[in-house]
Amino acid sequence: MTKEEKIPAVQEALIASKIITIRSEKVILDVHLAGFYDVETRALKQAVRRNIARFPNDFMYKLTDIEVNNVVSQNVIPSKKYFGGAVPFAFTENGVAMLSSVLKSKKAIDINISILRTFTIMRNMMLSHKDVVKEINIIRNNIKDHSDQLLMIFEYIKQFEEAKQQEFKQENRKQIGF
Repeated sequence: MTKEEKIPAVQEALIASKIITIRSEKVILDVHLAGFYDVETRALKQAVRRNIARFPNDFMYKLTDIEVNNVVSQNVIPSKKYFGGAVPFAFTENGVAMLSSVLKSKKAIDINISILRTFTIMRNMMLSHKDVVKEINIIRNNIKDHSDQLLMIFEYIKQFEEAKQQEFKQENRKQIGF
């Protein structure tokens, strides 16, 4: 593995560790994006606010107090102080893609590409995970069917043995009479 291949893999792993689920969506918080882009969080938010029309609610949204508490309790961030009193923004995959039109530095473009690739990898993993779960369920059902069929076979064998025993007893019994 070359040095060039190793860096993106490490970078993608770091990005994947910052992708969290809020409101049943995979998102990245503004504070983590700012760290990736090597800009201050307030500068990132300022750029977004200047171009707010590019960020509808399905691209970016502000977290509620309850969501912030959940993020803190899940150890995604150390404490509320981490945000410096500001309400954090959560960016969906589309929001991250839109950031590339707002932040135009070379580093921002490279980071955006890595983030979007990571989102794609995670989505593909989730899809393959669903396929694996589906296959496991099919195998379980097959095993259950086979198990039921084996139980039926054993029951038939038991009945056959009982009938043979009965027949054997009939043949070997002492005759009374003629």
